[in-house]
Amino acid sequence: MTTQPDHGAALIPRPERTPEAVRVALARIAPHRLAELEQHKENALAAAIRSGKIGHLTHWLDWWMREVEIERRPDLFTRRNDALTAIHRTTGKDDPGFRPAMDELSAVEAEAAQAVKE
Repeated sequence: MTTQPDHGAALIPRPERTPEAVRVALARIAPHRLAELEQHKENALAAAIRSGKIGHLTHWLDWWMREVEIERRPDLFTRRNDALTAIHRTTGKDDPGFRPAMDELSAVEAEAAQAVKE
């Protein structure tokens, strides 16, 4: 596990950038998402085999590093859930609340992605 800036009380330290470390971290903080992780991994592996390109697997690891970052940090987790709730309350893309909620969701995902690149 690596060190990172303080963003409040993270539930666990950020995992190393390996599939096993990400799986172990997710099992600790969001075990209900393990099946999703495994299915996504199987899809990425199948796509990598079909295409002969490892990019599918690196995309999978990037995705789950970001998801673990959001799950382990209550600040990001709350912001994402609030944004998703706001999105689901809208009547569609023309609803005045839709764009601000989508912007917040994008901001949360971007912050998590940046954090795991550091």
